[in-house]
Amino acid sequence: MAAAGAGAAAARAGEARRYRACVIGHTGRGGYGHGLDKAFQKIPGVSVTALADPDEKGREAAARRAGAARTYADWRAMLGEEKPDLVAIGPRWVEQRLEMITAAAEAGAHVYMEKPLAASLEEADAIVAVAAKHRIKIALAHQVMLAPAIVHLKRCVEEGLIGELLEMRTRGKEDARAGGEDLMVLGTHCCYLMRYFGGAPLWCAARVTRDGRDITAADRRAATEPLGPVAGDSIHATYAFPGGVHGHFASQKVPAGQGGRFQIVLYGSKGVVLVPIGQDPKAWYLDDPLWSPGQTGAQWKPLPEAPSNRDPSGLEGVEAANKRIVEDLMRAAETGGEPAAGVLEGRATLEMIMAVYASHLAGGRAALPPADRRHPLGAL
Repeated sequence: MAAAGAGAAAARAGEARRYRACVIGHTGRGGYGHGLDKAFQKIPGVSVTALADPDEKGREAAARRAGAARTYADWRAMLGEEKPDLVAIGPRWVEQRLEMITAAAEAGAHVYMEKPLAASLEEADAIVAVAAKHRIKIALAHQVMLAPAIVHLKRCVEEGLIGELLEMRTRGKEDARAGGEDLMVLGTHCCYLMRYFGGAPLWCAARVTRDGRDITAADRRAATEPLGPVAGDSIHATYAFPGGVHGHFASQKVPAGQGGRFQIVLYGSKGVVLVPIGQDPKAWYLDDPLWSPGQTGAQWKPLPEAPSNRDPSGLEGVEAANKRIVEDLMRAAETGGEPAAGVLEGRATLEMIMAVYASHLAGGRAALPPADRRHPLGAL
């Protein structure tokens, strides 16, 4: 394993570890996700040796952004030649995910990749198996999870800021992708955040509709980007968490009015916390057990003593978020632990998404994790 070998050699020599990083992207076909071409910037000991992109113009622009020493049109050739310690798999599209991860693993590289993990649980299981076989670590772009303000919020909730946690409510962006595509793309953030605060869910009960009618598997369709099959323009899903806590996800087509309620809200016995989901998340706190400022006159206020999400290097927003996850991936590679946003977390998040369709089509609860790993909607 390249990174572990480099780290061990450096440790014996009393030197700081050095990592060779490569970037995979595809301009026009998923690009570089949310800034994954610049994920390795300002990380001590990491140098970007190469970047691969089949689009010549896009490749040169991305190489300048990433500070890549060399460029390739073919990512396979790059991995075979460079033998990196770290690889960023940037495209948002899930095409070739398993193939890219397998090649990176065979080259001995740990992987930072855009979410979602895969288009299906069968493919997700294969990715987990590849990581285990080659003893590499994988981290996903679950950027909100490691934001200092969110880590602080979790500690505050555990210490009783809002009393006993009773329920969680999340919504997607509810834009033109409302429903199935919103669930797959933005619902990923909602699902891993519910897991972050509530633990591993036990089951899901959901309803998926299109133009007001219940969907069937025949309503499956391709999303605007390759994500596997999706369905519905409105989704309402409830998850059961340990301790009697329930979580909810909704993404609903809004013919008149506005969406934009992309957030997670934590409701407790003493108050409420609301977090608009984004790359620089900030929490708002309502000290009101009735959850209703209209009744009590309580005012929303910033979370007490919340730290800035700005990185000490000066990076902000998505660039700071990516740096945090890569550094956590490196710690996991060096210690043998699992990244906070690791491959098992990515698979568990995808399980929550697939359970929505499984529950709706079965007309009842879908157990988590699902025993049937096939896509509930079938193939496109």
